[in-house]
Amino acid sequence: MIARFWRSQRWWIQRVALLPVHLFLFAIAVFFLVRLIPGDPVLIIAGSDDLSADQYERIQELLGLSGSLWHQLMVFLRRVVTLDLGRSLIDGQDVQEQIAWRLPATIEIALIAMVLAIAVTLLLSIFAMLRPRNPVARFSAFYARSAGAIPDFVLGVAGILVFYTVLGWAAAPIGRYDAGLRPAPRSTGFPLLDALLSADTVLLSSMLAHLWLPVLVLVVGSAPTIMKVLQRSIERAVDDEATLFRIASGVPRHVVIVSVLRRASPTMVTMCGQLFGFLLGGAVIIEQLFAIPGMGQYAVQAVGRADFLALQAFLLTVAACVLVVFLIVDLVNMTLDPRRRPGVVAEGTS
Repeated sequence: MIARFWRSQRWWIQRVALLPVHLFLFAIAVFFLVRLIPGDPVLIIAGSDDLSADQYERIQELLGLSGSLWHQLMVFLRRVVTLDLGRSLIDGQDVQEQIAWRLPATIEIALIAMVLAIAVTLLLSIFAMLRPRNPVARFSAFYARSAGAIPDFVLGVAGILVFYTVLGWAAAPIGRYDAGLRPAPRSTGFPLLDALLSADTVLLSSMLAHLWLPVLVLVVGSAPTIMKVLQRSIERAVDDEATLFRIASGVPRHVVIVSVLRRASPTMVTMCGQLFGFLLGGAVIIEQLFAIPGMGQYAVQAVGRADFLALQAFLLTVAACVLVVFLIVDLVNMTLDPRRRPGVVAEGTS
């Protein structure tokens, strides 16, 4: 029975079991990457090179830089395994608490942008499939070809210039809400959702006024990436024999559309996973541009102040989020299309 369970379920058990392995390998990579930053971190933290030997060794030990490289790696990995990310040596704040406070805010912006980008992509792609000669369809094809052509920070600067400086439609890029307002009581950790749950209409309207432009920048910058892939998948699905057979058999139009979208969906799901990682990175940049407190602001502060513990924690947290999303994408894809499961193709072709 155990052997039968393993054969039928190993496709997701193996994938889930590999997640901590991947994170462990990335933690090792982060350890060495952070140490490649030029300069002596002890002197940067101290702000002076006039240190006694005892003072130098004490700061080295606080930074986890004392002993051999192997010893430092073991100390670092032990902290990661025990979820002890340490305290910032600059302001003394608990790194884990800071990330727990900032991460939901960044994820909230990325998720809102991803949902809107997927909605825009689906609407334009389906319209292009039904009306390929329409000007809107041709514009969507042109828009999809621009994928990755314009960086997020360029769109952000242009958006601030047009919608805030010239038109005055957007709020000043000085944070998540107007100065003087108090944040909503923390219940979920997601600032916008907490404001909605608290029924604070003043705070909620202020948040919407400040966030619509950064979210729009992320949507405009990321939607072409997924649209380009989805439109190609839809074109292949439309030309597929299964679609031609359904059309020739007189199957209702909505059934044909659903069939086309279902066969094109695995590619789109994969792109959505990659899009989340892209949006997470974009949100980090946009947060800095619009002065929104979040992981981006935290990472920039960590780099600027040579706060190595904070920088290591930031990199590990972002990597963990992206790896979890990729895991979900793989599991969804293998559920939608069992042929993607490990061993299925080999067994079928042997």
